[in-house]
Amino acid sequence: MIFLTVGTLFPFDRLVKAVDEAIRAHLLNDKVFAQIGKSKYKPRNMTYAPTLDTKNFDEKIKQAEYLISHAGIGSITAALSLNKPLLVMPRLKRFGEHVNDHQLGTARKFEKLGHILVAYTEDEVPKKMKQLRSFTPKPRKVQTEAVVNRISTFLNGLQK
Repeated sequence: MIFLTVGTLFPFDRLVKAVDEAIRAHLLNDKVFAQIGKSKYKPRNMTYAPTLDTKNFDEKIKQAEYLISHAGIGSITAALSLNKPLLVMPRLKRFGEHVNDHQLGTARKFEKLGHILVAYTEDEVPKKMKQLRSFTPKPRKVQTEAVVNRISTFLNGLQK
């Protein structure tokens, strides 16, 4: 099963529709369950719910073989912690999907590190969905010391 989640704060019709259309075109045989948030687009080819409580959300992630999501850091870290292959599509400000384009930077960084697959446009979604089958995310190495050093440097700079 593939679990598609787009969060609950902003609609993300482009991603929901792209996945729904890929299913309609029989580009994959996997069953898909979607958490679509405030999407105006209502899928015709997959089961969905606007929201899920925390227990059901966590269960869907654990049950899923693959994940598809917006490029939110919470979704990315959840997938990495469970070693689940993840395809993300960044939300873009110009489409009213977010307040800025920070998800582009997040997606690029995690893609460069080999942790996720990224579709930057709706047209890339079907191809990337197919790649999920053979994609193995590189494990994330948490670098606590490096984070502490960066915060310390920042804080020390405030004192000058």
